[in-house]
Amino acid sequence: MSDTTPSSTAGPVVLDVWCELQCPDCHSALDDVRALRARYGDRLDIRLRHFPLEKHKHAFAAAQAAEEAFEQGQGWPYVEAVLARTERLAERGEPVLVDTAAELGLDAEEFETALIDGRHILIVDADQAEGKAIGVTGTPTYVIDDQRLDGGKSQEGLRERIEEIADRLLAQ
Repeated sequence: MSDTTPSSTAGPVVLDVWCELQCPDCHSALDDVRALRARYGDRLDIRLRHFPLEKHKHAFAAAQAAEEAFEQGQGWPYVEAVLARTERLAERGEPVLVDTAAELGLDAEEFETALIDGRHILIVDADQAEGKAIGVTGTPTYVIDDQRLDGGKSQEGLRERIEEIADRLLAQ
């Protein structure tokens, strides 16, 4: 396969994970994300897409903080750490986001500044708008090969379905 050949499989298969960092269901879905990452490695590009829900007061700030973590090179470790603290985030708010960054050795001061200056708001807004446009209503929702798989009600069977689609695309 040549890098110049236009093809949906010229690079890794893309899996968009529409997620919200104050969502307990997204925390539960992490096991599937880890399993997919372990099975496919760099053949599957797992991209975090933000879909903060209004019912979760700190979700929008958490999405911005996640973008700062990606900018500092620790996006997924940060996402996983915040999702492990959904209850604490609900209770304490933004200080949990900054504390989590510090625990991971990230520049916590820069996190505070990013949350104040809103440098990542456009990314979060664009993700949310795109999610709404393609029919995302809850989290987690997965999109692979233009197929939307909703995980908000149940994760049952989703990883297997994602694997079927990924295997088919990788075999092409």
